[in-house]
Amino acid sequence: MQYRKFGNTGVEISALGFGAMRLPEVEEKGAWRIDEEKALAAIHRAFELGVNYIDTAYGYCHGNSEPVVGKALKGWRDQIYLSTKLPTWLVEKPSDYRRLLEEQLTRLDVDYIDFYHFHALNRDRFENIVLKHNLLEEAQKAKDEGVIKHISFSFHDEPKMLMELIDLGIFSSLLCQYNLLDRVNEEAIGYAREKGVGVVIMGPVAGGRLAVSSPVLQKLLGERAVSSPELALRFVLANPGVSCALSGMTGAEMVAENVKAASSEVPLTDEELERINMAMEENKQLAELYCTGCDYCMPCPNGVNIPHNFRLMNYHRVYGLTDYARQEYQKLGPDSDNGGKAEDCIDCGICEDLCPQNIDIREQLRETAAALG
Repeated sequence: MQYRKFGNTGVEISALGFGAMRLPEVEEKGAWRIDEEKALAAIHRAFELGVNYIDTAYGYCHGNSEPVVGKALKGWRDQIYLSTKLPTWLVEKPSDYRRLLEEQLTRLDVDYIDFYHFHALNRDRFENIVLKHNLLEEAQKAKDEGVIKHISFSFHDEPKMLMELIDLGIFSSLLCQYNLLDRVNEEAIGYAREKGVGVVIMGPVAGGRLAVSSPVLQKLLGERAVSSPELALRFVLANPGVSCALSGMTGAEMVAENVKAASSEVPLTDEELERINMAMEENKQLAELYCTGCDYCMPCPNGVNIPHNFRLMNYHRVYGLTDYARQEYQKLGPDSDNGGKAEDCIDCGICEDLCPQNIDIREQLRETAAALG
């Protein structure tokens, strides 16, 4: 296992972190529980292979993740850096910070938390919860008392806001998304490195999109064949601003595969990175030939989410992520948050009148339905 300097914290963490958001669960009579035997076996195998950073949160796994992580830490606590998160959306007054922190310490059965994050910060949540209730002061008090070791945040907003949070100077580390298909935070990750803020990455395999086979992606390394998830993980770890990539590992076999990928001193060579960067830029431009995602065509009078259907088509057509695209397409419909399928188009043509790219949308929807339906 490779270990990396974690910003200016003075600690080194494993390049691979254990994400405890997707521990194996079982539903019984409408209630969810974690399969503790499988979960503990996977976590302990990760620890044995050198993973020294585990990340959980108050609401993960229907609220059951923290207690199981606490059990997994028995006998390992002094060797593992523990990360969890304040559920900011539950805070209504300043004292809620300490109340929730104490509850989490009890659930985890620990005396302190190494990296305590403000969960899922965006501009609205930061201004109307964190600042409104003086939570930065509450966090500093907890740190001064040793109940938490470092003040951190996880992030879901625009890169500009990410850099503004870094500039506050109070945060030791951050957790944000970054992967082959979503590189919007790349500049901000470099900025964090300059400022001495440690960076942990969530979603290195793009929420499962890169966990499936893709002949397009597998060709990016030429003759050095690797799986799509391994390529995705190596790409993230090749960024010098990244200290650790989280993976939600559900079994010992997955742990072993990811540890192997994270153990290389040089995840990708300069030549391989250049090839990947060129290919992904070409793919991005190709995808934008079909749709730039401007949303001017919306709303569709029959409920078709046109840009989302085209994104799924691009996963298939441009990136070779066909299995993922078809799985997600089947989830579309009247009750889906992502709207209806391409096949629901009634051929009215309103969208084409609104499209600034003059895309033949109806024909593209027919092609999407044929390929993914």
